[in-house]
Amino acid sequence: MHRNILKNTQQSYSKFLNRYNYICGSNYARLEAILQDVHCTHQSRKHYSSISGAERWDDGLPSDFSNTPPRDARVVICGGGIMGAAVAYQLAQRGWGQHTVLIERGRIGEGNPWHFSGLLGELKQSHSQVLLAQTSLELIRDLDAKGLPTGWKQTGSLNLARTRDRMTMFRRMKSQSVSWNVECDIVSPEKCKELCPLIEINDIVGGLWIPNDGVGNPNAFCHSLVQESLEKGVTVSENCSVIKVIQKDGRVKAVETSKGIVECVYFVNCAGFWARQVGQMSEPYVKVPLHAAEHYYLHTKPIPGIGAKFPVVRDLDGHTYFRENEGCILAGGFQAKAKPAFEDGEIPASTSERKLQPDWDHFHPLLEELLLRCPSLKDVALERLSNCPEAFSPDCKWIIGEAPEIQNYLVAAGMKTVGMSAAGGVGRAIADIITQGYSTVDLHELDISRFLGLHNNRKFLRDRVREVPGLHYDLSYPFHEFRTGRNLRMSPIFPALKEAGAVFSQVMGYERPAWFDKKHSQDEKGSPKFRIATTHGFGKPHWFEHVQSEYENCRERIGMSDYSTFTKIDLWSKGSEVVDLLQYLCSNDVDQPVGSIIHTGMHNRHGGYENDCSLARLSENHYMMIAPTVQQARCKAWIERHLPPGGRVSVSDVTSMYTAICIMGPFTRIMLSELTDTDLSPKSFPFFTCKELDVGLANGIRALNLTHTGELGYVLYIPNEFALHVYTKLMEAGQKYGIRHCGYYAMRTLRVEKFFAFWGQDLDTFTTPLECGRMWRVKFDKGVDFIGREALLQQREKGVERMYIQLLINDHDPDVDLWSWGGEPIYRDGVYCGQTTTTAYGFTFKKQICLGFVKNLDPSGRAHPVTNEYVLSGDYEVEIAGIRFPAKANLHSPNLPTKYPDQEREAYKATREKTDESNLLAFRTTK
Repeated sequence: MHRNILKNTQQSYSKFLNRYNYICGSNYARLEAILQDVHCTHQSRKHYSSISGAERWDDGLPSDFSNTPPRDARVVICGGGIMGAAVAYQLAQRGWGQHTVLIERGRIGEGNPWHFSGLLGELKQSHSQVLLAQTSLELIRDLDAKGLPTGWKQTGSLNLARTRDRMTMFRRMKSQSVSWNVECDIVSPEKCKELCPLIEINDIVGGLWIPNDGVGNPNAFCHSLVQESLEKGVTVSENCSVIKVIQKDGRVKAVETSKGIVECVYFVNCAGFWARQVGQMSEPYVKVPLHAAEHYYLHTKPIPGIGAKFPVVRDLDGHTYFRENEGCILAGGFQAKAKPAFEDGEIPASTSERKLQPDWDHFHPLLEELLLRCPSLKDVALERLSNCPEAFSPDCKWIIGEAPEIQNYLVAAGMKTVGMSAAGGVGRAIADIITQGYSTVDLHELDISRFLGLHNNRKFLRDRVREVPGLHYDLSYPFHEFRTGRNLRMSPIFPALKEAGAVFSQVMGYERPAWFDKKHSQDEKGSPKFRIATTHGFGKPHWFEHVQSEYENCRERIGMSDYSTFTKIDLWSKGSEVVDLLQYLCSNDVDQPVGSIIHTGMHNRHGGYENDCSLARLSENHYMMIAPTVQQARCKAWIERHLPPGGRVSVSDVTSMYTAICIMGPFTRIMLSELTDTDLSPKSFPFFTCKELDVGLANGIRALNLTHTGELGYVLYIPNEFALHVYTKLMEAGQKYGIRHCGYYAMRTLRVEKFFAFWGQDLDTFTTPLECGRMWRVKFDKGVDFIGREALLQQREKGVERMYIQLLINDHDPDVDLWSWGGEPIYRDGVYCGQTTTTAYGFTFKKQICLGFVKNLDPSGRAHPVTNEYVLSGDYEVEIAGIRFPAKANLHSPNLPTKYPDQEREAYKATREKTDESNLLAFRTTK
C-alpha cells in the first residue's frame, strides 16, 4: 500500500510547489507590524513593539524598515537566520545593541517553514553541547513566557532501541545524565507504547524517555530574537550582501557590503549554509569546512485525534524521527549514506533557490522504516516531501569560535538540522567571547581551530558528507573512525607499517596505527591491505590481545610507535625575544640550559590549559614545541595572537617536515647506541633532555629522551628524507632485543596506567595545574607575570574545587562486564562526585583504570574545596551503564613492577610530586 502512496504523492507533488504561505501555529495570527521610533546615539531607528505573543513576520521586516548599515560599529554579524539573530540578541542583552549590525542578504526569517524539524533536545554527545543546548532551551522558555512566538511545546522525546547494544548506549546515557543534569529514564517496550500509542513495538527492546525535550518553530524564534534585538538598538540591514571582510595586521578592520563599508572590531560569520563561501571573502581565507547534503522532511495531511503533546519519537536504529506538527505528522531521518548536494560547488544565492526536487528513490528506505514503526501511516494522506539540503561539518559537530587565520573573526555555523536547539547557547558563547574575551563553556571540541586546510578541500568535504549525516543516529561505539577521507595524510614509513600489519586510526587527517595484526593483512593479490580500526561493542574489544602484547613489549623489551602526528612548532629569534615570549605564555620556567626539555602548560587568564606541551631548547634562542596532534592549528594561533610586534619572533609549523619514531623499553639505550656515535649514557644524555644525533647514515635527527608514556625510551624527530632509512636501521638493530611495532591503543594504556594527563582528553581550557596535580611545573617565582598567574595564585590560596584522580575498578570481570570508556559518573560514599575522562585496561594492574575529576558537593550541589584527605577518605564507585563497581582512588603516578627497574623511570612523576603507593595494589574483595 505504501508504494501506492509513494506513486500518488509523486504525481501530485507539482501541485504543492507554489504553496508558500504557511502559518506557524493555530494560535498565531498574522498581524501588521507596529513601528515605533526609538532614538539611538548614531541614528533614528525603528523597531517592533512586543505587543503580544501572537505577532509574527512572514516575509522579513517591512520594506520601509531595513536600514543602510552605519559606517562604523563594534560588531558586524553576517546572516539573519536563527544563529545570527541569537548572537545579535545576546550582544544586545549585554548592552552592545547600539554597536551591533546584523546583515542579511535576503529577508529576516525567510526560511521556508516546510524545511525544518523544530526538534529541541538537551541530551547531546558531550557536556559542552549539553550546556549549550540547555542554555538554548532556557532562552526559548523565557521568550515563550514573555508571550513572544517560539512555537515551544514541551512534548518529551522517546528514543527507541531495537538492539542490545542500543540499550547499552541508552544506559550509558542515563548514567551520564546525572553528571549533565538531564532528566531521563530507561523505559520498557510497553511503556514506549503507552507514551506513543501510534508505534509498533514488536521489535523494540526498550527506550530512553527525556521528558523535558520538546519542539519549536525556528522561524518564529528567529523573529522574536530579532524583535528583542531591535528594541535594544541593534541595526538590521536586509537585502545587504557581504562582499569582503577586510583585515589589517591580522585583525578584522572592516566589512565591505553591497550598501557600503562598515568599519568594525569584530565580524561574526553566521551565514549557515553559506558560511564556507563567506569564509572565502577575506584574505587570507577563513576555513569553514561545510558541505551540503540532501535532507528530507515528510509532511502528512491532518490526522484526527492526534494530540498536541504527542512526543518526539526517534527510531534510531531505523534512522528516522517523527513528531506532531499542527495536527499532522512531520517526519524525517538521516540516511546511512547521504547524497551530497551542489557537488559542483555552485551554491544557490538565496534561500528560495536552495530547495531541490525530492528524490523519492533516495528517501524510500527511510519511508519504509517509518511505516515499519507506524503502520497506521499507510492510510494517511501525504502533504508533501520537502528536500532542503543542510550543511554538515567533516566531524558532524558544530563550528564555533575565533578563526585562527584572522583575529576577531568569529564563526558560528554547522548547526546541521538542530539550529534552534543550538542557537541560544552558541549565541551566548560568541557574545561572551566578544564582550569578555572568553566563553563560560569549554568549547575546545567545537572550536574552529580543530580543522586544517585539508578539511576545507571541496572534494574531501563532498566525500565526507556522504558519511556524516548518518552519524546522528548511528550507534556511538568507542573510538569511532571515519571511512571516507582516508589514505590522505601519511608519514613516509606508512607503507612499511601497513606491511607490518598496522590497523589504522586517524587524527587530524593523519593515519596512525591503532594496533598491529599480521593476520588477514594482505589482499587476494598478496599486497598489504589498508585496514581501519573498529570497536563494535561496549565490552572487551576484539583487539585486546594485540594491544596486550604490544604493551608488554614496551615495558619489558622494545616497542616502536609512529608519533608523526604530534604537532611540531619551531620558535626562534635573533635575540632573547623568543625566551621572553615563552616565559610570558608558559607557567613553567623555559629559560633552562640548551638541551633541556621543559614540560609546561600555556594558560588562559583563568589558569586553564590552552595548550599542554614539551619545549626542547635546541639553542640559546631556538625551541621546538611538541604538542598534542589536535593542537596543530590551535596552539599556533594562540602563540601568534601574543607575538611581539615587528616580526621579532619567528614561528613555523614543522609538523609535516619530520617523521617521529618513538622507541621505548628497557633496551632502547643499548640498541640506539649501536646506531650512533653519540654517548647515550645517563650522564651524557639524561632523561628529559634533547640532542641532535646521527642514526645509521642519516644526520640532523632531533632526539628527545622521553616517551610521553612514562616508559624509558626516545622520540626521534627525523627529517622526512631519512625516515625510511632510520626506520629500517632501527628494525634491523632491534631484532635481537625483540623489537615489535606498537600502536596508539598501547600508548594510551601505558599513559593511563602511569597517570599521565593529555590535553583534549583529560585537560581542557577550564582545567588548571592545581586541579590535575601539576603545580610543581608552575614557577610563580620565575620573575615573569605569565598569563594566568594571578588566577592560579588565587586558586592556590582558596583551594581547588575538583581534583584529578586515578581509579582502579574492582569486582569487575573484563571478559563479561561492560567496560568503562570515559564519561562515567563517579560516586563517593554513594553520592555523585565527578566523572571519568580517559579509561583503559591496565595490563599490569589487571584492572580497568579510570582517570577523572572528583568534587566535594554538598546536598544543594554547591562545590567546596577538595583536599588529598577528602579524596583518600572516601569509598568510590564508578557507574558503567547503570551498574556500579567499587574503585580504589589514587592521587599519584604509581611505580609499576617490572623485570628491569630503572631509577630514571621511577623518579619521574607526571601527576603530583609526592608519592604514596602504600597499599596501592592491596585492595582485595571480601568473599
